[in-house]
Amino acid sequence: MAVPPNLTVFDHPLIQHKLSHIRDETTKFRPFRALLAQIAGLMVYEVTRTFPTEQIRVRTPLTDADARRITAAITVVPILRAGLGMAEGILDVMPEARVGHLGLFRDEGTLSPVKYLSKLPRDLDAGPVVLVDPMLATGGSAAAAVTMLREAGAHDVRMICLVASRPGAERMAKDHPEVPVYTAALDDELDERGFIVPGLGDAGDRMYGTG
Repeated sequence: MAVPPNLTVFDHPLIQHKLSHIRDETTKFRPFRALLAQIAGLMVYEVTRTFPTEQIRVRTPLTDADARRITAAITVVPILRAGLGMAEGILDVMPEARVGHLGLFRDEGTLSPVKYLSKLPRDLDAGPVVLVDPMLATGGSAAAAVTMLREAGAHDVRMICLVASRPGAERMAKDHPEVPVYTAALDDELDERGFIVPGLGDAGDRMYGTG
């Protein structure tokens, strides 16, 4: 089956190695958190490839040299609560990034997203916004989060998730075709609860040992 045009699936051996451990039901919450942060840190290198830069001159201990620096303000926005684990890994690589927070939970009856928190920088249009959430399941929360970011002024939005379902990826391609989505795995199915199959279970519960 075709992959949605705005979706990139990383097949890097190191990412896939770590993904195999994070999927494993015997992986406890402490290594789960570490693996989640590590995978996000690896993925962000490709996600940021098109960030705007400027040419500058710097002084090394020996002489002047040409260099490049990112020109825009970067904002990382995790969808609470599970997105926090991925945000930590990204901030290890980009500590200069700002952090916004979006709180969304899924109504278990309707599977629709319910907003409970939005805390974002005022000038989201100042640079790229990286939305992070481990699971892109039905796509409802991700699509709602992108809409919230757009309404708050964001122009350049891209999303990183650990595992995407095909229905969720297709929903994002339909609702927000301009938003690139990056994932480590594309799984075909959702169960009756809206969980990705095979997936890895509830990422938030597995991160924090609350399952």
